[in-house]
Amino acid sequence: MAILEVEHICKSFGVGFSLREISLTAKKGEIVGLLGPSGCGKTTLLRLIAGLEQPDSGSISFDGKLVHGLLPKDRGFGLMFQDLALFPHMDVIGNISFGLRMLHLGRVEIKQRVDYLLNLVDLKGYDRRKIHELSGGERQRVALARSLAPEPRLLMFDEPFGSLDRGLRESLQFEVRSILKKVDVTSIYVTHDRDEAFAMADSIVIMDKGSIVQAGIPEELFRSPRNQLVAWSLGLKNVMMGNLTSWGGIDTPIGPLPVNSSDASSREDTPVLVLIDERKLYIASPDNPPSEHKTVMEGVIDHIQFHGGDSNILCSVLNGKVTCLVRPDDTNGSFQVGDTVSLVVPAEAIRLVPLNE
Repeated sequence: MAILEVEHICKSFGVGFSLREISLTAKKGEIVGLLGPSGCGKTTLLRLIAGLEQPDSGSISFDGKLVHGLLPKDRGFGLMFQDLALFPHMDVIGNISFGLRMLHLGRVEIKQRVDYLLNLVDLKGYDRRKIHELSGGERQRVALARSLAPEPRLLMFDEPFGSLDRGLRESLQFEVRSILKKVDVTSIYVTHDRDEAFAMADSIVIMDKGSIVQAGIPEELFRSPRNQLVAWSLGLKNVMMGNLTSWGGIDTPIGPLPVNSSDASSREDTPVLVLIDERKLYIASPDNPPSEHKTVMEGVIDHIQFHGGDSNILCSVLNGKVTCLVRPDDTNGSFQVGDTVSLVVPAEAIRLVPLNE
């Protein structure tokens, strides 16, 4: 059962940007990721839920009660920004206990709560350190502890790891998710980084231009992206439109492709989203020739991107682009930009998704 319900929220900012008919829900203890490009409305939606902005229409409820008319301080929600907003003149204890003092709790109760939080975020012994003495990751933990201190009913994050390097960001994602699950707090997590959304969220809401494009658990989104935008947002590389043909295949910008038997039931001329798994493509060579009944298309290498254990090779094929994932053993350094190659496309590499809009 949903504990947070956002229904048909609209917010206009004059002739420019607006949020349109936003509806989403979150269950108790669920982490919901808001994923989308900068400027799509993620932070605006967060501010509406927090009470920092008021919607033009629609409703926001928590635990069965309307909250969109309440002041931010009366909602019992927490909000953690990218800049953290820690108090530089206070030590760690001062920062974590600030919200508790505002609630006029007793000294003993505050100490017990702060000690618990220091242990929870693995900062025991850091209580008297100043903020400038902490590393970036330690500051993140202090900010999280401060946000959790008042025991918020809902905790919201606005790209909190955006300023951190990749390695620290990935380690904190694991730690923060574990902490949120341990305290069982419902959370909304805003990010434009799909890997971060996958690492943090139980379900993902994909936004674009002030609207929700698709929502669901990551596995569902990968299995059936609604359109090209969703597929690209999820990091799928070979995404294109196609039309089923009378000969039992599919016409695409890179040429005709075979159709799996499971997709063959769709009627002729039906537009579909074509997803080609770059891991199942390969470049033909004397040591790795295409077998019979495989689709082979000629392409020109535009770009080679090395990733350590493998490489992405981007090729131009007719009126489209195709990315092929190859391993060092498959290339032996023999491929160069500008080379003409034969791309082998097995039928099992192709997945068709009916368009829902």
